[in-house]
Amino acid sequence: MANPRIAAVRRELLVRYLDAWAPAALHRSRRVTVALAHAGEDDGGLAEGALRALAEFDDLLAGRRLTLVVLTATDDGLAGRLDAVQRALRTPPDLAVHVVTGEVGRLPAVLAAAGAAGAPTLTVLATADRPAPAPAAFAAFAAGRAAEALLLLGDPARTALDPRAVLRERGHPLVTAVELVADGDVELVAFGTSSGRGLDAFKDAMWAVDEFAGVRYRDPRDPAGHLLDVSLTPHPGPLRRELLAHLAATGPGTVTELRSFTGTETVYRPADTNRVLTALLAAGLVTRSPEHGRLAGDVLITPTAAPAEN
Repeated sequence: MANPRIAAVRRELLVRYLDAWAPAALHRSRRVTVALAHAGEDDGGLAEGALRALAEFDDLLAGRRLTLVVLTATDDGLAGRLDAVQRALRTPPDLAVHVVTGEVGRLPAVLAAAGAAGAPTLTVLATADRPAPAPAAFAAFAAGRAAEALLLLGDPARTALDPRAVLRERGHPLVTAVELVADGDVELVAFGTSSGRGLDAFKDAMWAVDEFAGVRYRDPRDPAGHLLDVSLTPHPGPLRRELLAHLAATGPGTVTELRSFTGTETVYRPADTNRVLTALLAAGLVTRSPEHGRLAGDVLITPTAAPAEN
C-alpha cells in the first residue's frame, strides 16, 4: 500500500501541473487528452484530483473537447466515484470522462480509442508499489501531438527501469526525476517533455506543492543522497555541489548551458541556477566573462576550485 503522505504529494503535484498545462493546451488545440493509468486497487485520489482540476477550465471548453481517460487495473468503483464528482461539479459535456478496466499494457490502445492522436496529450502512469510495466505500455508516451508523460513509480531500488531512458526513447528529450521520501518509503517521479516551457512548469509545480510533514525530495543523481525540504526556495547546497562537479568535469559553460543542466539533470528549477551562481561567484569558486553586468545567458562561467566536500 502506498504511503499516504507520499500519495498526497504526488496527487497535488499532478493537480498543480494540470493547472498550468490544461489551459495552455486548450488555447492551442480543439482536442486535449489526459490519460491516467494505474496498476493498483487505489490510485491515491489521482483520478478524482485530475477531474477536479480539469473542471476548473469549463470556461475554455466552448468549441473544444477535453477528455480524461482512466485505465484502472481493477474495478473498484472508480467510475461511480468520478460520475458523482461530475454531477456535483456540473461539468459540461465537453469534458468527457472514460474509465476502462484493464492492465496498464492496454494504455496505447485505450489512447488510440480515445482519439488522442494529433492532439496535446498528457499521459500519467502510476504503478506505486507494483512492478514496472512491460516496455510496450510506454508506447503510449509518444501518443498525441506535443505529448508529455509523467511516471509515478514505486521504490527505485526495487525496479530495474531507467525512467530517463524510457522517456527519451519515446520522444521526450527533456527529462527530470525526483524521489519522494517519507517514513522510510521512497517513490520515484519522472517527467518527460519536448518543451522547455513544459519542463519549467513542471519544476515550478514540484516546488510549489504544500509542505507535507515528513515528506522530502531527493535527487536520484545526488551521490550523497541529501534530503531536501519542499520549499519555494529550496536549500541550494546540493545544486552548488552538482554545478561545481559539472563544471569540473566539462569545463567552462554559459549560464544558458548551466540552466539547462539544472533543469534536466537535477531536481532544481533552471531559475535556481542564477541564485547559486551568484553565491559561487561571491565565494570565488567560479569566475565569469564578462566580469561585470547582468548574469545573462551568454555569460561564460569558469571553475576556479575543486567542488567542496561538504
